Amino acid sequence: MTGTRVVALGHYQPAKVLTNHDLAAMVDTSDEWITSRVGIRTRHIGGPDEPVDELAAHAAAKALAAAGLQPSDIDLVLVATSTAIDRSPSMSARVAARLGMEAPAVMDINVVCSGFTHALATADHALRAGAATRALVIGADKMGDIVDWTDRSSCVLMGDGAGAAVVVADPAESGRPGIGPVLWGSVPGMGDAVRIEGTPPRFAQEGQSVYRWATTQLPPIARKVCEKAGLTPEDLAAVVLHQANLRIIEPVARKIGAVNAVVARDVIDSGNTSAASIPMALSKLVERGEVPSGAPVLLFGFGGNLSYAGQVISCP
Repeated sequence: MTGTRVVALGHYQPAKVLTNHDLAAMVDTSDEWITSRVGIRTRHIGGPDEPVDELAAHAAAKALAAAGLQPSDIDLVLVATSTAIDRSPSMSARVAARLGMEAPAVMDINVVCSGFTHALATADHALRAGAATRALVIGADKMGDIVDWTDRSSCVLMGDGAGAAVVVADPAESGRPGIGPVLWGSVPGMGDAVRIEGTPPRFAQEGQSVYRWATTQLPPIARKVCEKAGLTPEDLAAVVLHQANLRIIEPVARKIGAVNAVVARDVIDSGNTSAASIPMALSKLVERGEVPSGAPVLLFGFGGNLSYAGQVISCP
């Protein structure tokens, strides 16, 4: 088996920005109500002519350019999404076609908000086993298409976007892995606490149940992720949690004990973008130079299916 590492990142968001004041003109809410409960100020919303695969392809193109690679260099495309309406072609196949790829393996992964970290682990395993050499791992969701814009408890949360990572095999890996071991799981008996159901599909959740689960059950699991990577939380340079809600991110990060880490808070500007949230937030941290190259970063996704997945990576 070989090692793996993330070598480049990219992100993309639609141009349209929806502010809390805009929402206050649509439903019974206010900027104060939203910021005090979820910490979100703005979110980006795509139009009907901006499908999920387009968002994903833009983010992927940025990541490829940052890696100095051509689309033809990629032999595995994984797209984490829960907002693909069509069954086939898959989002990954459509992204590969948009980018003009030659013959990559393509696969969509639907684990909702923890989709990207599941997809990253899947790419890591495929590359380590020699089934691929270079992978594009993308989280992309268009939550604006599935949210009920008359429900103030959910519409204030959601945004659209995509984030992408280029993952390569690293035969010379020595010391700490470029992508650490994944720790993943779920709580099937509580899976319906987050739902995307119906025709047309609509998002709904039991907010208090999700909040209690995330803030009480997830911090010890995240600490075990660090342990599997051979690190302590104090060693982390950054923590990138699923950008669900600032009232979840801040207590979970505090309970993990990563006292020296930058904590991603992209939720303030982007809202909850489901599978896109982790790669998008990490890409922005790297773009702004807030995390040194090679520094350990905890990625930890959680949410739909009451699933979770996390790993420590070396920052590209």
